[in-house]
Amino acid sequence: MTQTPVILVTGIDDAAMEAATVGLQFDLPHAAVMRHTLDVPQQLLTRRVSDLTGLVEAEQMDLDHACVSCALREDIVPTLERLAATGRWGAIIAHLPVSAEALQVCRVVAMDKRIAPHVRISAVVHALDSSTAHHDLLGDDLLVERGVHTSEEDTRGLAEAHCALVEYADAIIAVGDLDEPDTHLVRALARPEALLVPDATALDPAALTGDLHQHGRTERWVDVVRRGTLPELESEHVWRLDLRATRPLHPGRLLDGIESLGGGPRRSRGCFWLPTRPGSICAWDGAGGQLSIGTASPWGRSTPLTRIVVTGVDDEREALVEAFHHALLSDAESTDRGLYWEVAHDGLEPWLGYITRAA
Repeated sequence: MTQTPVILVTGIDDAAMEAATVGLQFDLPHAAVMRHTLDVPQQLLTRRVSDLTGLVEAEQMDLDHACVSCALREDIVPTLERLAATGRWGAIIAHLPVSAEALQVCRVVAMDKRIAPHVRISAVVHALDSSTAHHDLLGDDLLVERGVHTSEEDTRGLAEAHCALVEYADAIIAVGDLDEPDTHLVRALARPEALLVPDATALDPAALTGDLHQHGRTERWVDVVRRGTLPELESEHVWRLDLRATRPLHPGRLLDGIESLGGGPRRSRGCFWLPTRPGSICAWDGAGGQLSIGTASPWGRSTPLTRIVVTGVDDEREALVEAFHHALLSDAESTDRGLYWEVAHDGLEPWLGYITRAA
């Protein structure tokens, strides 16, 4: 069965995404461009498909609950499959809704080959505005404040969403002049093999339609639980801390120090475990002073691990290391009380839910 290569374009700035999409279409003249826009207040999803001959189709759809998940289920992936199955175009460039994650599309396509058998995700391209890159990656704005949230319930910080998009990308197009400190910041966040270019013309069309995107490799880089060695970071502008331990975090001291651990102009992500919830992988996802924690999945047979990778530009590294070690269960506490506590509450219920089972 012939599969059509699909290039997904992501971003948190519509103008930067549009510039990247136009550049990609110029380099891939036989490609179709599929653009989706999401109007959350009006609960409308708009789809436009075009190629170099002009507009191919345009449709506006009502969504019961306007969100990216609904758009994926109801139109984005089905339309990719429909267009690919025609065999009319050599590639499809999919301009996703602003702030939407490519991983949602990639996971749906990879999950079951029957869902979109004619589709092959060949590249994920992220477009960023160089003039605002630093603030967009480390600032404390919310998506809703920029009007680029994906649903009424989307309370994510803009930096959290933006960092995640950079981390998932195979290629990053920096629209405008990206200065050296911000270049180092983007490279520190991106997967080591990811390309960073000033415009779409610097990307090899053959690579974009080849195997630039490798799903397993990308998923390992963005996984909540990371056990491998991180690449060395050599920069005078950006630092990285790999905070890791086999011990869990003390729930009380975690709450007391969470502002120190999760605040500031930094990107932090990873996993941790708690003696009050020993069977659960707890996810840590923060940027620009905004922090999200939640339960990811059970540890199962794997060994629990606390590992939070922090990338920053401020001068608080030593304080951050001290706060992390202070939050860990001490040797004395581990000996006296053990690593598994039988408790009914631990104070983290608003974020992690009720304790349903103590082990």
